[in-house]
Amino acid sequence: MKFIRSHPLLIFLSISVLHLPLGTIASPPNIVILLADDMGYGDLGCYGHPNIRTPNLDQLAADGIRLTSFVTGSWCVPSRTQLITGRYMPRVKFNGGTGADGKGGLPDSEWTLAEALRDAGYRTHMIGKWHLGYKEKRFLPVHQGFDSWFGLPYSNDYMKPFVQTDEPLGLFRGDQMVEHPFDQDPLTRRYTAEAKKLIEEADDNPFFLYLAYAMPHLPIHVSDEFRGHSKAGLYGDVIEEVDWSVGEVLAALRKKGLSDNTLVFFASDNGPWIDMPPRMLQAGNERWHVGSAGPLRGSKGQTYEGGPRVPAMFRWPGTIEPGRVSAELVGMPDIYRTLITAAGGKLPEHAIDGENLIPFLSGKAEHSPRKEYFYFKKGLEAVRSENWKLRMTSGKPELFDMITDPFERVDRAEREPERVAELLARMKKMAAEIGTKVTAPRKR
Repeated sequence: MKFIRSHPLLIFLSISVLHLPLGTIASPPNIVILLADDMGYGDLGCYGHPNIRTPNLDQLAADGIRLTSFVTGSWCVPSRTQLITGRYMPRVKFNGGTGADGKGGLPDSEWTLAEALRDAGYRTHMIGKWHLGYKEKRFLPVHQGFDSWFGLPYSNDYMKPFVQTDEPLGLFRGDQMVEHPFDQDPLTRRYTAEAKKLIEEADDNPFFLYLAYAMPHLPIHVSDEFRGHSKAGLYGDVIEEVDWSVGEVLAALRKKGLSDNTLVFFASDNGPWIDMPPRMLQAGNERWHVGSAGPLRGSKGQTYEGGPRVPAMFRWPGTIEPGRVSAELVGMPDIYRTLITAAGGKLPEHAIDGENLIPFLSGKAEHSPRKEYFYFKKGLEAVRSENWKLRMTSGKPELFDMITDPFERVDRAEREPERVAELLARMKKMAAEIGTKVTAPRKR
């Protein structure tokens, strides 16, 4: 697609653009990704929370499409891997952990979202949490396709007493730590100011801005301006400050005259950490300092829907009709392929796991192109195919009809043995393809 834009033969160009997906021709959109950390499916007003006020996110959803079956990795690194590489995590050879003291990171063989967009002519900027490698400078965002980065190399709990490490938790700019120690309370406001500045300084080139909030990952922090602001306690204050930040970013786009040509995507990386480990219940953390998965079963780190299903929405004026709500299955790897396609960029030659959502988002296609999604933890734990989801981590296989029972309350495995066998065969095939194993059922 990049070749088509620069080809000197106008006749060839005019014929070719007729076959390009909507949103990729003439003027590629600016792209803004806003990613919350551990925000639950039920934490926003537009997803049913009765007490937390999120007018900016509610309006963002109303201005585009709100997805009610958007799934991702059930914890931080897998979800960010899917977003940045378009691939399930077992495909990516990190060769080590990516948190504090971890020596792993994205290998040079991965074609990151930022690299693809920069190659397509975009200015590329990141703010916030990375978590895809830091020990070597080559793993950091500015060596993975981003022109700039201000933020944390991993989660905000990678410090004593929560994690027994002597690695300092510090803020980075570029590939240098520039601040340690630092106060986390105003971090959302600082990230917001950085985002507004980048938007204000935008030139005629399209830009990609990836803002990965630290919140509401434990330990939660909020500025003085929002402390006591909500009706839902400290956690509500944190969510309402994230909502304020989204509003500030959208206002900066309007002020710059860029709203109509900017694709905005908001999501959480995974659901809430409800059953947190004992290490987190200290230094002021409380069990109620986490969000809600709403009606969904399970939480962060699990492959019941409360872990991987999260709030997600797109706004893309002129392409996405406002006011849409869809229960069609969409996965985080789809964001990678969709954004590169919208930008007219090139995809990698190796296998990716994302689908192009543009025909679905634009209303040209009735259904999402995603027909199945695989859920990984230590191995391949579950698959959803069309309406059905098979999990393999309990004492026996569990089968759920995700249309009549999206809350995974009624196990249909004994009634549907042929369907269980069919889905298990599909899981084994995928596991063999990417070099992992299907998780064996645990004995109760």
